[in-house]
Amino acid sequence: MSIVSKSLSLLILFSALSLLTGCQTFTGLFPADDEQSVVEVPKPQLQTDIAKHEFDLSADQEMIGEVGAIETRENDTLSDIARHFGLGYNDITNANVGLSAWTPKAGSRVFLPLQFILPDAPRKGIVLNLANMRMFYYPAKQRDKVFTYPVGIGRDGWNTPMGLTSVAVKTANPTWHVPPSIQREHEEKGQPLPSAVRAGPDNPLGLFAMRLAIPSYLIHGTNKPYGIGMQVSHGCVQMYPEDIEVMFKKTSVGTPVRIVHQPYLTAWQDGMLYLEANNPLENWSASKSKLKAQAVKELRKISKQHKVSVDWDKVNRVVERADGIPTPVLVSSPDVAEIAKTAVLLAHPDKFYGQPVADMLDDSDLAMLVATYNSETEAEQLAAMLNHQGPQIPARKVDGNNAYHVVAGPFKNKKEVKAVANRLHADFEIDGVKQIKVSELN
Repeated sequence: MSIVSKSLSLLILFSALSLLTGCQTFTGLFPADDEQSVVEVPKPQLQTDIAKHEFDLSADQEMIGEVGAIETRENDTLSDIARHFGLGYNDITNANVGLSAWTPKAGSRVFLPLQFILPDAPRKGIVLNLANMRMFYYPAKQRDKVFTYPVGIGRDGWNTPMGLTSVAVKTANPTWHVPPSIQREHEEKGQPLPSAVRAGPDNPLGLFAMRLAIPSYLIHGTNKPYGIGMQVSHGCVQMYPEDIEVMFKKTSVGTPVRIVHQPYLTAWQDGMLYLEANNPLENWSASKSKLKAQAVKELRKISKQHKVSVDWDKVNRVVERADGIPTPVLVSSPDVAEIAKTAVLLAHPDKFYGQPVADMLDDSDLAMLVATYNSETEAEQLAAMLNHQGPQIPARKVDGNNAYHVVAGPFKNKKEVKAVANRLHADFEIDGVKQIKVSELN
């Protein structure tokens, strides 16, 4: 039986999330006979009064939001916390480097980087910054507002295109017409796909899709929400299911969409100069020095205008760290670690929005033994990762016989058991799973 190493967890997650991404679609994605009724997505129950999507905006404002923090409880994951507070996987893991993404210890303080520098682009319609995987929406009828959402974008080799385009078609409950390239990819993994996947839990487009005027590219939902904030798609822009529903209703056909790549962002706010640094995406890695030089030039311009002194050593550290967090860079200004310590501690909700739960098992249920570990942490990590697959593979850690077991289930029937076994092989390279009764492990 395969053992999933902690050091490979992100690679495995990336591979699993990359399989069903539903992009690079062709003409015919939205045939006239597709169902047009909107399936309602449950609304998040906000547990705090901190803003996470909608912000007031003045004409000269360059940064929005405020940072926060939350203390973890047992079974929390950084992905659950990120989704609840409107962050992507990149946002929360970059801001909390010392914490395990899937098994943070209860009582850990998680920094929430809920402050964002606006891209240098016209404030009209949708602006998407690929470098930090974040969308900004400027509604035409609310000039004093901006909405922001984390997104998933194209992985290397399937890059999301840049430039000015617009929303061309909007469709609820879209059918995914699987391109031949993706069909071949799945056949190689032993997971053949039908030529079309209608709306439902197996449709990677989710419940809402907005086709762009750039052929074959969409802004759409996803059935794998924990890939938001990562490069996982075949070029399309993915959003959390609850976020695409909001954007689907807010935007109209013809809404401009500007896609940029701005890894280094500057802002002057409340008498302080800020720099946000992100690592350039692979396509722009060779231009990192040039992009940094442009940011330095802008910092010099702003500091001269306001007659302040920049800590250039700190600027270099911020660029090297590339954590996507707006950081003060004037002489004697606080660093991120100091800011994180003083961030307002937010109330922990009874349950994070969208947090998956595995039902209880008894001996009458269909269940399978996925893996056995000597390490409790490794067992908890794999169980958490399975629960956060899309669709979910319900799993939990079971102690027994001086070991820690990962058990998946309950399942409806043996057909579902076989389908999950195939997914475990294709996505995690886990073989040798077997049907069991939980009592056998005690």
